[in-house]
Amino acid sequence: MPGKTGFAARHRAARDKATSGSHRRAPTVVIGAGPYGLATAAWLSAAGVTRRVFGEPMEGWRTHMPKGMYLKSVPTASSISTPESGYRFADFRAAQGLGPVGDKYPIPIEEFISYGQWFQDRRVPGLERQKVRTVAAVDGRFGVTLDSGEEFLAENVVVATGLVPFAHEPSELRGQALDGLVSHTSQHRDLAQFAGQRVAVLGAGQSALESAALLHEAGASPTLIARAPSVAFAVPPTTDRPADRSRTTRIAKPGSPLGPGWSLLACSYGGDAYRHLPLRVRTRLLHDVLGPCGAWWLRHRVEDHVSVRSGLAVRSARPENGALRLELAAAEGRTEVLTTDHLMLATGYRVDIDRLGLLAPEIRRAVRTSRGAPRLSAGFESSVPGLYFTGLAAAPTFGPVLRFVAGTGFAARKVAGSVVTGPRHEP
Repeated sequence: MPGKTGFAARHRAARDKATSGSHRRAPTVVIGAGPYGLATAAWLSAAGVTRRVFGEPMEGWRTHMPKGMYLKSVPTASSISTPESGYRFADFRAAQGLGPVGDKYPIPIEEFISYGQWFQDRRVPGLERQKVRTVAAVDGRFGVTLDSGEEFLAENVVVATGLVPFAHEPSELRGQALDGLVSHTSQHRDLAQFAGQRVAVLGAGQSALESAALLHEAGASPTLIARAPSVAFAVPPTTDRPADRSRTTRIAKPGSPLGPGWSLLACSYGGDAYRHLPLRVRTRLLHDVLGPCGAWWLRHRVEDHVSVRSGLAVRSARPENGALRLELAAAEGRTEVLTTDHLMLATGYRVDIDRLGLLAPEIRRAVRTSRGAPRLSAGFESSVPGLYFTGLAAAPTFGPVLRFVAGTGFAARKVAGSVVTGPRHEP
């Protein structure tokens, strides 16, 4: 690879300079400053690990999620983890002079972003608001290059880059000249730009249903296209606290960070066991547990306001007279045509580390994967010694709890413990 020798030589010199006259270890680097990156940094700091953390605080939430959005997670399941007390979502509200809230309170995204920034100010004050350009392998360590041009060696690297790199686009829409007519939900912060337009939203989950509601409220004319025979909404909580439910109800459907029910309880606390399940079982559970469904508070904003066309899949899309002509296919073989001004993909995210361009090709090739997702040890370490993945990238290994803020505690504790004890290869 051109320039590789010089690159390695520069990093060897940096290593020698950093360690001359001492036995200091190179830092552990955390890439990303969303909930998982911040939680990991907090746990590493508490464990006495020298670390550097890079990214803009809550960037994915601030720039890739729409204004007016609400969290699907309840307040008690929306705290960023740290070993110390006093940094929960409830503590943030109290610090702002706001009262306590329960399960009937949907958290506005703006409030959650403020909470994340409040957490970062107090628990990760040394956050470096720079981007990591590349991570390369150098003599058993990692050569890290920042956008500023700084280069240094790292002992470990924790990838906590969130959802955005893994935005999924259906294969039938790839490679077509649809620029400007098709986009993913993660590309939009303000849906007011679609006022007065016809917008087709592809999907049936929370993102699709909430995007459709927000588009309607912004003055657009949304149409939801769903493969499922109908769209579903969660049942509203009957109490603000799970403990206030009747004993019979709590036995039949015990509370958990992901919601009531034995399967959700198992997924919330069974990450260690989950990773030992066969791949096909893990894949099915990741898709089916908390599958396509809207929050209870969305129902009244969708019904009677959004046109829903169920049981259909997009077969093809092509520009036509400045608009987009969609050919929709039903299971029984019939087809329909829908003309729209824009197609918004609420098709979720699929982990594929080949899409993480900041990792050098030789590192990506060395990471063992299953269907594109890294195979991780019990401590979240990949097959590359010292390279860790957390957040959504770890969900195929540890289960759906890693798709939610509630998973930050399990993940951050495991990563910090593994960094302290050193590499243990199991993937």
